[in-house]
Amino acid sequence: MKKMTYCQSTLLLFFLFLALSCLEAQAHKCTPNGRLKGKKPPPGRCNQQNDSDCCIEGKMYTTYNCSPPVSGPTKAVLTLNSFEKGGDGGGPSECDMKYHSDETPVVALSTGWFNHKKRCHNNITIRGNGHKVVAMVVDECDSTKGCDAAHDFQPPCSNNIVDASKAVWKALKVPESDRGWINIVWSEA
Repeated sequence: MKKMTYCQSTLLLFFLFLALSCLEAQAHKCTPNGRLKGKKPPPGRCNQQNDSDCCIEGKMYTTYNCSPPVSGPTKAVLTLNSFEKGGDGGGPSECDMKYHSDETPVVALSTGWFNHKKRCHNNITIRGNGHKVVAMVVDECDSTKGCDAAHDFQPPCSNNIVDASKAVWKALKVPESDRGWINIVWSEA
């Protein structure tokens, strides 16, 4: 049997390390876990405050059990939500079963980032529009379910959403006319 030279063994180790790194990166990738079919909301049952979408009958919506990995500043999409009673957020917040004022900087995170309530009442720092704000996690933006009464007949969230109160948008100095969604980064505070 022929012996490998030092150069050959080093090269083999390098390629092995590279292959393992690629596999690890793929393991952290968040891919869809399913789809659900939209149902038409009963009359008056989908609150469209803050330009919220209502499910469209027959449309297929992608669902996720995961979110992109959190590593320092994490890219996300900031959306607008009301956490007040009667607001487009639906029922009380998942973390404390309470409603929260639109004037309080609070957020809901996509299912993977919410992590089975492990981020409840934690503060996160949000950077966007050249400004930053600290907000408390109080709810989940469900990426696994939607188009039903429990979700106000709204589609499931994408896997990269930070759903924020008006106070967050105000702190980021986004004009009211431009509120809806913007690209941001967030991190643990």
